[in-house]
Order: sequence, then structure tokens, then C-alpha cells
Amino acid sequence: RHTPPGGRVQMTLRRLDDGGVEVRVRDTGPGISEADLPHVFDRFYRAAPPGQAASAPAGGTGLGLAIVRSIMRLHGGSASAESREGHGATIVLRFPAAGS
Repeated sequence: RHTPPGGRVQMTLRRLDDGGVEVRVRDTGPGISEADLPHVFDRFYRAAPPGQAASAPAGGTGLGLAIVRSIMRLHGGSASAESREGHGATIVLRFPAAGS
């Protein structure tokens, strides 16, 4: 939804030194503003697309990333977001090693 037509969504996986796994999902969309970035995992938070007024948030309910974070925490993992406005966003999921 946040990647324009012709844009890309890329997923990479890597094993961490502690045996866990990191999954990165990166898009070529508009990115997330610095002001919105700390809130993207908050329930019902909907960031306005860059360049638009905060009163015009993107579609959706604002629950998707909040659910992702809850599931990751239930499994002992973590979820974080990285972005440079105008250069896409990356969601980082870190899964613990099996049995840890």
C-alpha cells in the first residue's frame, strides 16, 4: 500500500551472531517522517503521507504494525522501523534463537 506503482518491496534474512534471525522488509515508498517514526507501532496510529497535512492520514486502521510488535514480543523477539523520508522505510524483525 505504501509503495508506488513500479516501486519495490525487498525482504532480506540473515542469521545473527547469537543464533537468532533478522528479517528486513524494505520498500521504495515515501518513507516515514522523523516525527511519525517513534509512533508507527502504536495502536491506531496512522501517519500522514509525507508532504500532506497530519489531518489527512493514510488509509487503514493503524493496527497492522501494532499487531506485528505484539506477536514479536510474545515470541521473545522485537520489531523496529527505520526510514529516511522520501527514501522508503524498513521494518526490522528480530527472532530469537530456537530454545532461547
